[in-house]
Amino acid sequence: MNSGSVKKSVIIETDLEKAWTKISKITKLDWLDGQKSTKFLGEKKTGVGAKRLISFEDGSDVEEHVVGWKPREYFSYIAVSGLPLEAYHATISLEKKGSKSVKITWESYFAAKSAKGEFDQFVIFLSNFYAQSLKNLKKEF
Repeated sequence: MNSGSVKKSVIIETDLEKAWTKISKITKLDWLDGQKSTKFLGEKKTGVGAKRLISFEDGSDVEEHVVGWKPREYFSYIAVSGLPLEAYHATISLEKKGSKSVKITWESYFAAKSAKGEFDQFVIFLSNFYAQSLKNLKKEF
């Protein structure tokens, strides 16, 4: 079993409330690199227990469930299908940096039974995906 983690951050010139409003809309992911559409799975739209299905331009779908939620601080989720992994847990957190800027950090931990080379390639892909998505997010502010 291979395990790894990816952590990327960006500083955005905005206030904490606006950043949280954007991040907490878990199906409004125009900033997510390669995202085609996202929809809710179930009645719950925010907080622990909310579920979403993200469809990507490459034809893949990833189902995620929110497992942690603290307004204006973070939310955590797990991927239950769609990734070449046995386990995936991620957190997007916000940290106020002065009166007009927020640091947004996207961090994940994951494990897979894949061959070491394939796993290493996935880690590189995920790292680039996080970096580009956060860059896209910053442009929206």
